[in-house]
Amino acid sequence: MYDVAERSGVSIATVSRVYRNPDSVRQQTRDRVLAAARELGYVPSGNARGLASRSTGVLGLCFPDSSDPDTESEAGESDDDDAAMLYSDQIIRGMERAARRHGYALLIAASLKVGPESLVAKVAGRVDGFAVLARTVPTEDLEVMSRRLPVVMLAGPRESEQLDHLDHIEVANEYGERELTRHLLADHGLSRLAFIGSAEDSPDVAARFRGYRAACAAAGVPVGDVPDLRAPTMTQAEGARAADALLDRAAAEGTPPPQGMLFANDQMAVGALHALERRGVRVPDDIAVTGFDGIPLSRLVRPALTTVRQPMRRMGEAAVELLVQRLAGRNGTGTGAGSDLTVRPGVPVSLMLPVSVARRASCGCG
Repeated sequence: MYDVAERSGVSIATVSRVYRNPDSVRQQTRDRVLAAARELGYVPSGNARGLASRSTGVLGLCFPDSSDPDTESEAGESDDDDAAMLYSDQIIRGMERAARRHGYALLIAASLKVGPESLVAKVAGRVDGFAVLARTVPTEDLEVMSRRLPVVMLAGPRESEQLDHLDHIEVANEYGERELTRHLLADHGLSRLAFIGSAEDSPDVAARFRGYRAACAAAGVPVGDVPDLRAPTMTQAEGARAADALLDRAAAEGTPPPQGMLFANDQMAVGALHALERRGVRVPDDIAVTGFDGIPLSRLVRPALTTVRQPMRRMGEAAVELLVQRLAGRNGTGTGAGSDLTVRPGVPVSLMLPVSVARRASCGCG
């Protein structure tokens, strides 16, 4: 900054104003300062600004790494970059757009296989506010982190009483799966259904399974206490293996195969579509297949996938809106992520975003 001031013939304060409040500096002076900065390769230091303002101008997001090589390959084949966007990608896009509107940058940390613990402290020390997907960060770390910066939890129910003071955003998982299952039972007359969940303890998947069970019980269809099959990971490859396993199990037991396979996410459902096609099983004539999430790939596969669309980008936008309001310290006069939501200091927000059933060809619609 000293070099820029010297080369452009202005004071240090003027250089600072050019970057902080450019309209307060005459156009001619501003152009001269920016030209000198370009020549010298100068950019303002966010760390230095943070020391003065006690803020970084950055929001953080920590989520589990859910990359799916099969989905990325599918996108390459379809020549559509958006096709590879998964659940967390959509949340990131929503957060990034909202953060930019409010003048913030976004710092992202995927937990990867080594666990998020080593990343959490690093990210939390560089941001003004933090959004965390459920079951990504240990409760103890979140509790410590929330003492000095606002934290918003995304997806799943509240994890523990220790985190009741945090803002929380989720989608209507149970309702969505219940409506999807009711559609298969009532509108298509299916009765032999199979729900494929995840091996991990996912609160979202658990809520979806509750919705599935509720719809079956209401229709008088017998249903077990646990999913018919649990996949180790919720990827296309595991979805294909799950479809094969269900068909092989029926053949070995001498029982009819399911009339419908309800997968806990779209990635697994897409993998199942490929597996069933390889085996000569017609979808939806022989077996209906459904997913959950509404990722772009769900509408591009053939047959197009019936699924439950959740507002993933809206979840990211809502997280930013809550963080920005917490940082602004509004005294109950602002609105949060929804028009009927009031954000007050010390009062946690619980927001449930709506979902919708997308009826497409994989269940016999469309």
